[in-house]
Amino acid sequence: MQHLSIISDPRQQWKVEHQLPDILFLTIVAVIGGAEGWEEIEDFGVDHLDWLRQYGDFENGVPVHDTIARVMGMLSAKQLQKSFAAWMKDCHVATEGEVVAIDGKTLRGSYDKGRRQGAIHMVSAFSAANQVVLGQVKTDDKSNEITAIPELLELLSIRGCLVTIDVMGCQRAIAQKVINKGADYLLAVKGNQPKQEEAFNHYFRMEMFQHPDSDSYSTQESGHGRQETRMSLAVDDLSILGDLVFDWPELKTLGVVAAIREVGGQPAKDIKVRYYISSAKLSAKELLEASRSHWSIESQLHWQLDAGMREDDCRIRREQAGENMATIRHIAFNALKEDTSFKVGMKRKQKRASRNNAYLSQVLAGLGVS
Repeated sequence: MQHLSIISDPRQQWKVEHQLPDILFLTIVAVIGGAEGWEEIEDFGVDHLDWLRQYGDFENGVPVHDTIARVMGMLSAKQLQKSFAAWMKDCHVATEGEVVAIDGKTLRGSYDKGRRQGAIHMVSAFSAANQVVLGQVKTDDKSNEITAIPELLELLSIRGCLVTIDVMGCQRAIAQKVINKGADYLLAVKGNQPKQEEAFNHYFRMEMFQHPDSDSYSTQESGHGRQETRMSLAVDDLSILGDLVFDWPELKTLGVVAAIREVGGQPAKDIKVRYYISSAKLSAKELLEASRSHWSIESQLHWQLDAGMREDDCRIRREQAGENMATIRHIAFNALKEDTSFKVGMKRKQKRASRNNAYLSQVLAGLGVS
């Protein structure tokens, strides 16, 4: 509640009947309980009013859904995001070498053709080991991730972490920003850095994975009639890049990761090769593990936001409400993920929280709410 109380109330104070921290708290716990729209948030409040008064004033009862919608639309999204990031700093202490994955997600339901309003695109930072969101910012569209990532990095406490970013974020300024924050970067290289990709292509051959003098590592996984082999190669000979090496601050490792998929025992047809640069001194094993950890932001965060919280179906989009609700969903996601006493999926946890106040209090305790 202390973190929420620092957010400025945009309303005329003489008209205020419901305090802003109460409205924010109600919205957060209602989303934890599975609410997906303004009416459902109001209904949740009516059903849990006595419980809510343990945490806030709610002197005038529960605000109606129109009030909740209006306030969430007026509320500064940047202030809410800063408050969220500060809250997560208090709840989550980063460990040395921890992988922090940064990636974007489009909120498809926020697209409004009639108003010529593009879909909201959020860029998030995700702790792969602990599976919690550390912060997020909005971009106007996917192409603007390049400008949004430095803004997001500014909000985070990532000293000693390994920040992984896909191809879009392979930019010199972003690499320098990561270094300035006391962290290391692991960036994927592709067509947006054509000279760098060309240098990798000229150097790399598949047989290098089998060379006895190379630092290589491989894993195999089987299931559902297919076998996937992943191989990695770590190189500390930076001369491969020529003069390009001077473009990247504190560069120490060049890496190659290949994924080979065989289906039904047939010869592999699907071979994907990715190139990486990193300011960390990584072994081939560390490179493969970190590159795989990056994709947890897709499988553990983005997929669960859609499957568990139906984010892509959400039509909330007026003013800053869509962006604010994306942040609220991240808070709810973290709270539900932190609870390990009930080892089930996101949706079942939400349903239990909606009908069991003791469990809801337990979930909130994971984020320091008492």
